[in-house]
Order: sequence, then structure tokens, then C-alpha cells
Amino acid sequence: MKKTPSDEYLEKAGLLSEEETERLLSRARSKLLRRLENEKMTALEVVAIQLEIEDEDLEEWRARIAETRMAESRKKSKSK
Repeated sequence: MKKTPSDEYLEKAGLLSEEETERLLSRARSKLLRRLENEKMTALEVVAIQLEIEDEDLEEWRARIAETRMAESRKKSKSK
């Protein structure tokens, strides 16, 4: 896990509403929350890192789904 958020994600985190920020904090991993509790990071930094983690996870998921769909379409075309 990265120790510092990128400037891009800090900017995105700063634009979030209070409700959106709370939702992201509620999904934050325990390691990030401990850093927040120990005052090693600010809430904005934790939210920025969480945003980055979720974006990376989403990209990985999209890639896996695309691979699955390609495999299914190849399988269907072979069976015809």
C-alpha cells in the first residue's frame, strides 16, 4: 500500500461531499484507519488513498470481465 496519496487523488478527495467522504472512510482498510487514528495521516489523505485503491480494483475487475467475455465469445463461436 502506498504511504502517500498522489496529488490527483488528493484533489479528487477534496472535492467530495461530507457524505461521500464518510462512505469512503467506512470502506477504508484497517491499516489506513490506524494511520488516521494515530494521526500519521489526515482524513483527506486516507480518503485519497482509498479512492486510488478502489480505482485500481475497478480497473482490475474490468480487465477480468473483459477477458471472461472474450473467452465466452470464442467458446460460442467455436461451438457454432
